[in-house]
Formats: sequence, C-alpha cells, structure tokens
Amino acid sequence: MGKFKAALQNFFIERNSDKAKANRNGFRVLFQKELTDHLESWRFIILFLLLFAVMLASLYGAAGTLAQNAAQSASQNQQQASTPTEFLFLQLFTTAGSSIYSFTTFLAFLGPVFGIMLGFDAINEEQVQGTLNRLASQSIYRDTIINAKFAAGSACIFLTVFALGGLFTGLGLIYTGLTLSGEEVARIVIYLLLASVYICVWLAVAMLFSVLCRHAATAALACIAIWLVLSLFLSLIVTGIAGAIYPLSGPMAQLNALRNYQAQVAMSRISPYYLFSEASSVIMNPNVRSLDLMSLLMESQKGAIASYLTLGQSLLQIWPHLVGMIALVVVIFAAAYISFMRREIRA
Repeated sequence: MGKFKAALQNFFIERNSDKAKANRNGFRVLFQKELTDHLESWRFIILFLLLFAVMLASLYGAAGTLAQNAAQSASQNQQQASTPTEFLFLQLFTTAGSSIYSFTTFLAFLGPVFGIMLGFDAINEEQVQGTLNRLASQSIYRDTIINAKFAAGSACIFLTVFALGGLFTGLGLIYTGLTLSGEEVARIVIYLLLASVYICVWLAVAMLFSVLCRHAATAALACIAIWLVLSLFLSLIVTGIAGAIYPLSGPMAQLNALRNYQAQVAMSRISPYYLFSEASSVIMNPNVRSLDLMSLLMESQKGAIASYLTLGQSLLQIWPHLVGMIALVVVIFAAAYISFMRREIRA
C-alpha cells in the first residue's frame, strides 16, 4: 500500500512539474497549428469540394431512384415485400442512381484518399525543410510532435466526415421532404463514426510511410498502391487463392462451395475497405440480419419471418468490425510512433 501511495504521489508530482506543463502547452500549440494548416491548405479545400460535389450527385441520383421506385409501386397498387418502408431516409445514403454510385460507396472509396492526403508528408516534408529539427529542440517531449500531428489529422477527419454527413442529411430532408426518426439519426451518427475511424486507418498508414520514406512522393505512391490493392484487386487475389485451396470443379465441388466462400470472406476481412463496407451495410440497412451465409440459410430453411433488426442488434453485428478498425489504427500508429522515436531527425 505504501509503494502504491508513493508511486501515485510521484505521478502527480511529475504531472504538475514545469516540464510536463510545458509539454502539454506545446502539444496544444502544435495541435492547433497542424489543424489550422490542414483546414487552410488548398489540397484540403479542393478535396472537400470534390467530396461535396460527389455528395450532391449521389443525393440527386438516390432521390431520383427512390421516386421512380415509389411511382412504379403506386402504379402497380402493390408494395414489394423486400422494400423497406420504415427507414426510407437511410436509403438515400445507400441507394445508387442510374449512372452514379451511392454516398456510402463514394465515401468508402474516396475516404482513404482524404486520409492519405493528410498524412503522407507529415514527417518527411518537415525534415527536408529543416523545421522538424527546430521542433525537437523545443522544451517538449519528442513524441509530442507525432502525437499532435496524428491528433490534428484525426480531428480534421472527424470534422469533415460529420460536416459532409450533416450537409447530406439536411439537404436530403429539404429535397425529399422525408422525416427522420430517432433510430435513423442514431444509425447515421454511428455510420459517420465508423467512416471517421475507417479514414483514420489510412491516416495512420500515411504517417507510417511518412516516417519510413525520405521523400513525400515515395510515401504517397506507397500508400496509394496499398489502397488500390486492398480496395480493388484484393477480391481477385482472394478468389484465386480460395479457388486453389477449395476448387469448385471436380467431385468435391459441392462440398467445397461453402468452404470456398468462407475462405474468401475470411481473407477479404484483412482489408479495411471490406470491413467498412460490411459494417455500413448492416448499420444503414436494418433488413440485413446477418453477415454469415450459414445463418441466412438456416433462417430461410426454417421459414423465419423477415423483419428489421433493432439498433442494438445491428451494433452487435458490426461490433467486431469497429474493434478491428480501431485495432488497425492503434497497431499502425504504434509502428509509426516507434519508427519516429528511433529515427535520427537532424537535417
């Protein structure tokens, strides 16, 4: 008990020391400076305007598709059993137009570009300019530099995602005249939180390569290559590997079909893009009852009545995805942190 009390006293003494206070003040100053640089940079403004234009186009396409479906249902004097009616506003986020993708699809694909943009030159560009050496010579801890940069980038991501989501929701209410229920608001907020964490994964990746690579262009190319592989080409790679392990031809084709599918899903879940897409489909579509093929087959065989999932049940479905993405952020940023602390930063 005495050792614990002494350790607690030492902790508070060190926390209230002049050096610790100077470090906290330095973190706050660095955080404000980095956040201001992000928000006032031309590349941030250009990419935000691009995302805003995409948001408007997806809203227009989704509203047109929903209006067309409603007109067809009214003309036939019947309503499709598979068409949700209680959560109609959520379909604005997930419905694609005739020639444009949905808002959730665009955010899943373009979100990593935003995260990479914020972090690919966070460290190496300052080292090339010689300002990193000046920062390290101040009366702050060395890790305060990378912590403040990551915190500022994360804050910029959360501000941008929630601003776009709020604008999309407000314009959707005005354009369509629909109303929002409390559960729809909660699902939208959770979805925007998921999107922010998803983009923070790519911010951590960009900062890792910013520490490892001497030039910003090299770091950007490496991040973009990883993004393209995990977002576009992973499905082809996974299909080939699963087909080699569990071939879909020959005498074992029927037995291997389910194993092939499970192997593809398991390998695809190493991609943040796939994790985010699955979580988005569950939280924004209460009709999605399960992501497990076997569960869906058992429900159909037993004649289960199709119904909506409550918010709590949907959260149980996506909880592993959210934890997995947070773990990716922590692990990748920890690698960047360790690399930065061991790196020589003199110009």
